[in-house]
Amino acid sequence: MAPRPNWKGYLKLSLVSCPIALYPATSATERVSFRQINKKTGNRLRQQLVDEVSREAVNPEDKGRGYEVGKGQYIQVEDDELDAIQVESTHTIEIEKFVPRDEIDARYFDSPYYLIPNDEVGLDAFAVIRDAMAAKKMVGLGRVVLQKRERPIMLEPFGKGLRGMTLRYPYEVRGETEYFEDIPELKLAPDMLKLAEHIVDTKTGHFEPAEFVDHYEVELVELLKTKQAGLPAKKPTPAMPRPTGANIFDLLRRSVELEGKSKKTKAPPLQPALSKKKTGKQRARA
Repeated sequence: MAPRPNWKGYLKLSLVSCPIALYPATSATERVSFRQINKKTGNRLRQQLVDEVSREAVNPEDKGRGYEVGKGQYIQVEDDELDAIQVESTHTIEIEKFVPRDEIDARYFDSPYYLIPNDEVGLDAFAVIRDAMAAKKMVGLGRVVLQKRERPIMLEPFGKGLRGMTLRYPYEVRGETEYFEDIPELKLAPDMLKLAEHIVDTKTGHFEPAEFVDHYEVELVELLKTKQAGLPAKKPTPAMPRPTGANIFDLLRRSVELEGKSKKTKAPPLQPALSKKKTGKQRARA
């Protein structure tokens, strides 16, 4: 069963609209996570809000928001003042423009979502918007309000539904010039470039996400299993020394020889996470 939607509203194209629901397309809940604990007692720690000047504990009802305008000086903003800021797209994603997908720089990609029709009455409208974009090989651009902040969003046909990708604003994306300006222009030897191109050819394949293995997560789960079993944790493996004294051409030539001898092997599957006792709430949801 799909999780609860992050957002419900309407998808609009000119005068055509339909009710939709928006779901996150990614999740980090499967990762191993830790709690802060008291090393002496093993009990979980709870954080407490403390006034920076008086060092006294602050009650939850006294917690507020402030924008820093000077050292130790803040403009206090109330929740109802933020709620009063109305954004037109609060409940509607209106497709304002269509563009070729390859025109959108990947640096602007933020978070992916799935969009599905939320009412049988709007199925035809949803399908016609989806299929029109597919026929024209275009993606739509609109705006959506999530957590009270408006974000640009790219919409594209994806199976029977739509995939949305929230986009970053220009002020959130750094230009590359200041990072690349000190890289000198080099003229490479043709033989050296041919060797590198050959290595590229031998490693050419297709994008297969299932091949990605979070090796840190695998090692982390193994560490927790070892400690859970009361066994000593293994010691860190010394880092392999980097080759020194060889020029790039020799390293490339040796790489070609190594690639010719080696066979492709599949990455090991991610180890299952530790089994945990279900709490009362988890048993109720199961």
